[in-house]
Amino acid sequence: MTFVELLSRLGGMGRFQVTYVTALAAPLLLLAAHNLLQNFTAAVPDHHCRPPAAALNATTREEQLLVSIPSDGHRRPQRCRRYVEPQWYLLEVNGTAAAEAATEPCRDGWTYEDGVFSQTIITEWDLVCESKALRQVAQSIYMAGILLGSGIFGILSDKFGRRALLTWSYLQLGVTGAATAATTTFSTYCLCRFLTGLAMAGVSLNSASLCMEWIPTEARAVVGTINGYCYTLGQFVLAAVAFVVPHWRWLQLVVSIPFFFFFLYSWFFVESARWQVIAGRTDLALKGLRKVARVNGRKEEGDKLSEEVLRSLVGRSAPLPGGAVPALLRTRAMRTVSVGVSFFWFSTAFAYYGLAMDLQGFGVDIYLSQLVFGAVDIPAKLVSVLVITWVGRRVAQGGALALAGVCILANIVVPMELQLLRMALAVVGKGSLAASFNCAYIFTGELFPTVIRQTGLGLGGTLARVGSMVAPLVQMTAEVTPALPLLIYGSAPIVAAIATTFLPETRNAALPETVQDVERRAGHLKDEEVVVPLSTTKTKDGI
Repeated sequence: MTFVELLSRLGGMGRFQVTYVTALAAPLLLLAAHNLLQNFTAAVPDHHCRPPAAALNATTREEQLLVSIPSDGHRRPQRCRRYVEPQWYLLEVNGTAAAEAATEPCRDGWTYEDGVFSQTIITEWDLVCESKALRQVAQSIYMAGILLGSGIFGILSDKFGRRALLTWSYLQLGVTGAATAATTTFSTYCLCRFLTGLAMAGVSLNSASLCMEWIPTEARAVVGTINGYCYTLGQFVLAAVAFVVPHWRWLQLVVSIPFFFFFLYSWFFVESARWQVIAGRTDLALKGLRKVARVNGRKEEGDKLSEEVLRSLVGRSAPLPGGAVPALLRTRAMRTVSVGVSFFWFSTAFAYYGLAMDLQGFGVDIYLSQLVFGAVDIPAKLVSVLVITWVGRRVAQGGALALAGVCILANIVVPMELQLLRMALAVVGKGSLAASFNCAYIFTGELFPTVIRQTGLGLGGTLARVGSMVAPLVQMTAEVTPALPLLIYGSAPIVAAIATTFLPETRNAALPETVQDVERRAGHLKDEEVVVPLSTTKTKDGI
């Protein structure tokens, strides 16, 4: 008997699993809000240098700007320069600025136009002109937190359990998210965002593992897609909340406070019985499984279980010499899995954040862009779950990456004047990458064995965050040639799609429990028949 068969006897996708998945999915609504939050909290409003005191003698605001701020090519005030001395002659009829009029940086600060983005971290700490790079630095620091958290929480969860680390992550995210809203300096803002990123990784990794390890094989694709749709819905939630709450501090607070509620109800979660058995805590696993059986209306089946039965489920397990991390690369099949997972996680996040974190660059209303970019996930993830369920994980993963790469590369040859077509290709590419993310969580969880599943997910998450950190830097290559960023963004998913073809198909396959199971699946070990009875208690007939 396998663990999958055991869960089936205890109710399969019963009341416990449905409730559990729902409770784990709710916090995922706000993962998108935090990941994409800086599209709104760090939006750049129209701005220009504050006119010098001498220019304030002008009668109207328009006259003040005319004599103190030079115009750009579109007859708008320049953002980062002003005249050293007011040019009063410009108030005369047909007055034009002299070409040699001296200018200087904004020595007295900036004036920000009242509008949608009048209160952001940009206006709070003047992250414009010479300091404009700090905007991307803040987002990169947040992603660095997720990068580090993916590695740390992956290892700690395999050692101390999924539920405990998830509970801690909820609390940390609530505290640091709320603290971010109260910061008074840019440096403390970045520190709080970094700590928030750490917690985000813990929430994402442990939610995925608990879902994967408590549901039957046939429901994995559907549950994984439901979780993916929660992230999609979270993008709509972000757009709506940002529209209602334009001030960055209140917006930050609104998307952080709910995690205190998630922290409270997470104490009722049941730890993964798979992990407890692997970790040698069969007494706790037995208690949890009997609770599951009781909730699912299978109390009699739960009463038949014993610690001996649970221990026999992992009787073939060999210890992991050196720990979980070396096990990712020690054997031939594990190397193939680890390298393939690294490729598709890095490329998906790299291209995804290259598109999703530059909504102002499309020249369309930012709220509309957020809604369109979120809406495309709905059909994309629906198609992905159909392919995942009926065709296979490998085809879904590779196909989504290949389509995304083609759409991004196609924009290289589309003229800039065809903005609608360029936007459409970007939206389809982003939808394909969302489908790739949807499949990645399912596929990764099925490729790695239970003994190092969190470490494997941590590996994928780590590479994803490396991709998300590198993505903004690629925009700098546009100075070499405008097409180079698109060439890089588009090539990465195609290379990853090729790498995916070397991974095993996991559709309708039992979750591997040990490294030996992974080697056996790859054909490197002979199959072993292990028969485990449901109960060690004999009847009067000796059965």
